[in-house]
Amino acid sequence: MKLIKINHSTTYRYSRPVRFGEHRLMMRPRDSHDLRLTRAELTLSPPGRVRWLHDVFGNSIAIVEFSDPGTHLQIVSTLMLERYGLEQPEFPIAPEPATYPFVYSASDRTDLGRLLEQHYPDPKDIVGAWAHQFVHAGTADTITLLSHINTAIKTDFAYERRDEEGTQSPVVTLERRAGSCRDLALLLIEAVRSLGFGARFVTGYLYDAADDSGTQTGGGATHAWAEIYLPGAGWIEFDPTNGLIAAHNLIRVATTRDPAQAVPVSGTFIGGASAFQSMEVDVSVTADNSV
Repeated sequence: MKLIKINHSTTYRYSRPVRFGEHRLMMRPRDSHDLRLTRAELTLSPPGRVRWLHDVFGNSIAIVEFSDPGTHLQIVSTLMLERYGLEQPEFPIAPEPATYPFVYSASDRTDLGRLLEQHYPDPKDIVGAWAHQFVHAGTADTITLLSHINTAIKTDFAYERRDEEGTQSPVVTLERRAGSCRDLALLLIEAVRSLGFGARFVTGYLYDAADDSGTQTGGGATHAWAEIYLPGAGWIEFDPTNGLIAAHNLIRVATTRDPAQAVPVSGTFIGGASAFQSMEVDVSVTADNSV
């Protein structure tokens, strides 16, 4: 069990006072058998009225309404949590899906729904062809197959931190052989979907136990990875940015069907477009030594 403290600060600055529209925050994890949230604080400047809800995926969402105008907006989330990770990545997969190819049960196919479908245009099946090369290599063990794809992205693709909004398409990531953690996670998701696996997008944080400054690839910011569903084992985490599988230092905040649904902070302001000056995001993920 790891005791973790997460501080996530987002600050918007404006050249003159503006009014703030409704903001949607996806920054609070849900308690589970592998993650226990012991404290959560949300600090807003200017102050706002907060209401909580669960989205269609069951993620915890804060909706904030602001009354006062200002020249800056700061949203600070502080989390204290306990992370219970696997000591060894051993997965009790059911006998049939342990070997690829396999077919999900009718019930699983119904529940997985669009998580089985590719979402991004690929008329030349570039992503599918890339994914199938790992099958043609003769790998029959399901975990080995998925591990090879995960490792190939880590090995063959360059990580780059991109500040632009959105996620680039998997085809673009394949052509460029580079992308952010969100881009690499989406490539993995679309690749395994092309092979018939159910997969979903995960947003959260990365804790580097060897360096509390959070400098591991994908640290110092929000992080993204994938989960793939295997009957018997359930949802298994794959982080292609770091080549990790079910690692204890992946701190899950939310899971969605598509990256566009997993934006930590989103909202609007009322004022001239030229009023906006900058946005700063600062994330620290460190060991909690207060106990």
